[in-house]
Amino acid sequence: MSLRMRQICLVARHLAPVVDEFRAVLGLEVCHRDPGVGKYGLENALFPIGHNFLEVVAPVREGTTAGRYLDRRGGDGGYMVITQCEDLAPRRKRCEAVGVRIANEIGYPEYRELQLHPRDVGAAMLSFGWQAGAREPGGPWHPAAYDGKTPAKAGLIAAMTGAELQSDDPERLARRWSEVMERPVQMRDGQRVIALDDATLRFTEATDGRAEGLGGLDLACADPSRAGLVQICGIRFRLT
Repeated sequence: MSLRMRQICLVARHLAPVVDEFRAVLGLEVCHRDPGVGKYGLENALFPIGHNFLEVVAPVREGTTAGRYLDRRGGDGGYMVITQCEDLAPRRKRCEAVGVRIANEIGYPEYRELQLHPRDVGAAMLSFGWQAGAREPGGPWHPAAYDGKTPAKAGLIAAMTGAELQSDDPERLARRWSEVMERPVQMRDGQRVIALDDATLRFTEATDGRAEGLGGLDLACADPSRAGLVQICGIRFRLT
């Protein structure tokens, strides 16, 4: 079954400084702000990267799930891995079979999403999204209000190619994500990875004192001379 890493969501205490840093360091520009996240006590900004999207959310009131996550993780960092699949029915059935609760369900005529309980999966909130008319890479994507017709402008970053999930027990975490996603764990360069259609999930030892979570993103850089590591919003961005 097709499975793409269509969107990565980060969480920050304050949105504006992170937006400014993404623009200054990575050359990213906001493509959409979703007023719908207000019902969760959040504000957000989305940035197009190739066929996919990077989102940052920030709480605007006390008592939000995102705010509690910031407290647990000790500051800004990774929050969600949002995948795109062809059919939600088998994904729902698989979650039931392996004991994963649906934490939140989003439903529109053209878009549906299952957000899984992070305690049942580990490290981050994994979600499965389905979009009408979006079987091919670069198709429409409701969370970013994208119609699939206007590609992202060429810039420093060409694509998101991977995400790094860290844990004190990366073997256990990789097995759990594999079980839920129905994709095998492979060993590459001594690390456990799960290959999606357009990206790789990498499971590594937590070494930064922040315990389990989404700790890094791999970005394909249009200019090889800009390759290297940068840290923004508590995330290690590896530019290649």
